Amino acid sequence: VQLQASGGGLVQAGGSLRLSCAASGRTFNDYNIGWFRQAPGKEREFVAAITWSGGRTYYADSVKGRFTISRVNAKNTSYLQMNSLKPEDTAVYYCAAKTGYYYFTESREYDYWGQGTLVTVSS
Repeated sequence: VQLQASGGGLVQAGGSLRLSCAASGRTFNDYNIGWFRQAPGKEREFVAAITWSGGRTYYADSVKGRFTISRVNAKNTSYLQMNSLKPEDTAVYYCAAKTGYYYFTESREYDYWGQGTLVTVSS
């Protein structure tokens, strides 16, 4: 499956952005989707994940209550709604796809990755 993330940009602290992850090439609803981010000089970290049906979601503690992951399988798209953004949310955001039922927070478990979209939050 090919993934393309979009929707990044520059936003002030407290603002909102919605990222999209568009999939093509294989059956989208065969895959769980995860969002990860990598800030300059830091390792890639888990942000959120959603199962293939949308029935379960997972969040990093740092974004819980501010970010919402969703998907519309009919549109082959996953979304990451980001509210109350903070300067520490500044990073390149990646979407990724995996099969299986476990380890949603582990980047090494994901088989397919999009190219990333830059989110910059100014103070």
